[in-house]
Amino acid sequence: MKHRAHMDGDVMISGIFPMYTLGIDHSNSHAARQEDNKLFIFKNYQYVLALAFAVEEINKSPDLLHNLTLGFDVYDVHFNAWTMLKNPFICLFGKYKIPNYSCMRGSSSIAVLTGPSGITSDQIGTLLGLYRFPQVWRLWSLPLPPPPQLQPRLLFTFGPFDHALSDHNKFPALYQMAPKDSSIATAMVSLLLHFSWSWVGLLTTQDDNGARILAELKVEMAKNRVCVAYELVISTQDVYNHIEVNHFINLSSASVLIIYGDNNSLMIFMVFIEQIIIHGKVCIMNSQWDFTLKRRYFMLGSLHVPLIFTHHHVDVSGFKDFVKAAKPSKYPEDIFLARLWFLSFNCSVSVSDCVIWDKCAHDASLNWLPGHIFDMTMSVDSYNIYNAVYAVAQALHEILLQQTEVQTMGNRKELPSSTQLHTFLKNNQFYSPIGNQVIWDKQRKLEPVYDILNIWNFPEGLELEVKVGKFAPHGNQLSLSEDMLEWSIETTETPHSVCSESCGPGFRKSPQEGKAACCFDCTPCSENEIANGTDMEQCVKCPDHQYANTHRTECPLRVASFLAFGDPLGMVLACMALCFSLLTAAVLWMFVKHQDTAIVKANNRALSYILLISLIFCFLCSLLFLGRPKTATCILQQITFGVVFTVAVSTVLAKTVTVVLAFKATSPGRRMRWLLVSGAPNFIIPICTLIQVTFCGLWLATSPPFVDTDAHSEHGHIIILCNKGSLTSFYCVLGYLGFLALSSFSVAFLARNLPDTFNEAKFLTFSMLVFCSVWLTFLPVYHSTKGNVMVAVEVFSILASGAGRLGCIFAPKCYILLLMPNRNSLHGFRDKRHSRRNKHT
Repeated sequence: MKHRAHMDGDVMISGIFPMYTLGIDHSNSHAARQEDNKLFIFKNYQYVLALAFAVEEINKSPDLLHNLTLGFDVYDVHFNAWTMLKNPFICLFGKYKIPNYSCMRGSSSIAVLTGPSGITSDQIGTLLGLYRFPQVWRLWSLPLPPPPQLQPRLLFTFGPFDHALSDHNKFPALYQMAPKDSSIATAMVSLLLHFSWSWVGLLTTQDDNGARILAELKVEMAKNRVCVAYELVISTQDVYNHIEVNHFINLSSASVLIIYGDNNSLMIFMVFIEQIIIHGKVCIMNSQWDFTLKRRYFMLGSLHVPLIFTHHHVDVSGFKDFVKAAKPSKYPEDIFLARLWFLSFNCSVSVSDCVIWDKCAHDASLNWLPGHIFDMTMSVDSYNIYNAVYAVAQALHEILLQQTEVQTMGNRKELPSSTQLHTFLKNNQFYSPIGNQVIWDKQRKLEPVYDILNIWNFPEGLELEVKVGKFAPHGNQLSLSEDMLEWSIETTETPHSVCSESCGPGFRKSPQEGKAACCFDCTPCSENEIANGTDMEQCVKCPDHQYANTHRTECPLRVASFLAFGDPLGMVLACMALCFSLLTAAVLWMFVKHQDTAIVKANNRALSYILLISLIFCFLCSLLFLGRPKTATCILQQITFGVVFTVAVSTVLAKTVTVVLAFKATSPGRRMRWLLVSGAPNFIIPICTLIQVTFCGLWLATSPPFVDTDAHSEHGHIIILCNKGSLTSFYCVLGYLGFLALSSFSVAFLARNLPDTFNEAKFLTFSMLVFCSVWLTFLPVYHSTKGNVMVAVEVFSILASGAGRLGCIFAPKCYILLLMPNRNSLHGFRDKRHSRRNKHT
């Protein structure tokens, strides 16, 4: 048998396929036996079957090539620098391998199929390009047509789309059957996002395709906030580079590795890596690698279940039946089928190139072979071969129809040349037999739908390909059946690949200096800020009417808060105000009842009434600070407070001045008696009150108090309070009260040593001392508190200062009125004074 697969036909198509690879595997009974140090690739034989199936289908079709038949020649191509072009030379020039001379003039092929490696297509395309013009015939200037082997042959590649092969200057008659991988980066990143893998390694080959896909992956990953843990570019020949790559992969914390390449470009890497276990990694690959070439499944334990993106295609009907019926007896000129049969079904030992079939099972079929050794389903590459054959057949058919309409040469039609075929294919679109459109222009190539395959290797050696998902580029729709996925041996859980664990709600991401964006620390949100999602870049501040809960995850509405009458503190203050008011009213009633007694008369009865009445209003005005603030109550709070307290303090001042004038007027030669008799001290009250009313009027005219809210003083509450409006006016009112209080205190202090029979200067001094002490303490405490406590401090100061005046001024008088009535007369005071003198003597 010749070292090829052959089928006669009027028009021949050549197939140059990688049927063998270098290396020996003694442990795999389904691999190959030693012959010329080559390893037969079982799965690649499907290329030959796809070619034969398409040719037979076309030859049987009544709608194509009525008077012509297709045939084919298939040769093996070695993925090795010095043997790659050996069989292509035989295909072009016959067994003598003399360039520009062929002994196969009558059966020269019109098109060549090759793949799946881009390197193989590049080398063969370059070889065919050398003979695209009849250069020798031009030199001889003979008017003869160029021989068939010098016509430009069409080259169809069925492997993955390679941008390097789209150079029409270098490859003018090359057609790529596979759709372009313009969306492979989007598809892979969509898978990363589905599993929340944000820390990923990249590994590509050192070629144009590797550089292009590496750049596309990095751009797509950056758009979706997926970080590159490392990027590795490997040489197909440098073994030391492979050692360094393996070491780098194992040391990285990234659990996911994207590998972009094909079988041939990464052959050496795979053969080397099969002896090294890469721990804890998951591979995402762009093409279907042939794992049957390995002595052991090199991804055992970690990469044993890779996820593979392959082009989606519809299975061609009839192909499985065709494969089942394929036998060496049916195709006697197919040495590859004979070798597959010989290796698989225990046939007798071969002698030279002859095979004896006596010991082979008569009913043997390819469907006996395990699925991981030989797949009965048409692969993507085989589907591209099928479409390429139909493209040639349809172009031939159209050209023949045109020739029939234009001219007829005797009883035989002129066979179309490769040039005519190339011209026709270049200017026309093509539809596959199952209706899929095939576009040659790389700018208009359709984006493919990707199937996602998972390799099951349990038990070890099964290597079953299972479709677990699909990616459609239109709309970037990813569908995945996670329950069908098999992960590593150690676990059934989905692998985890992140640089930093996600920041949960309540935390924000803080970038780590000098590292990728996926590497970060988790920082708690600040006060009144929340993060209600994971991995938030910034915390969100809650609006004023809301607050951040303790976990910093949500902003519930704040509860309106104010010093209400029903609150414990408000209730206590209100009770105190009412009690003091009632007590003051009782004192007033007592003074009115005993208005004719000496002690009431001696302390200026009218001023005492005014002071007691003003103190009642002082106590009652504190109630305006309780309850929900309103604009009216806010204004009344400060105005009432300022005016009433001014009346009270100015009354104390008038009483103090009256006491001083009373004692000064009794001295001989003094003119104070007129001031006392004329009632001049009584004018102090209206004058001082008028000044305070003026301040309050200016306050209301410029910036009156208003209702305000405080959302920061108490967590979870929004405090409704009265804003003072103009702080300057407020402090002017308070300062004026302080000035009156200090004046009263000063006058009373100077009069403290006057004869004490009718003198209340000491009591007035103590009352003003208490008053000033309360309000001096009020200022720092008031400014150091917030919210409802501020209101409580102000109310307490009002009550304390009023109680101080009530107690210091009127408590001694009430004591005499109630408990010492005998002293409430002029004789009583005289008897007390005589008893004291006698005691001293």
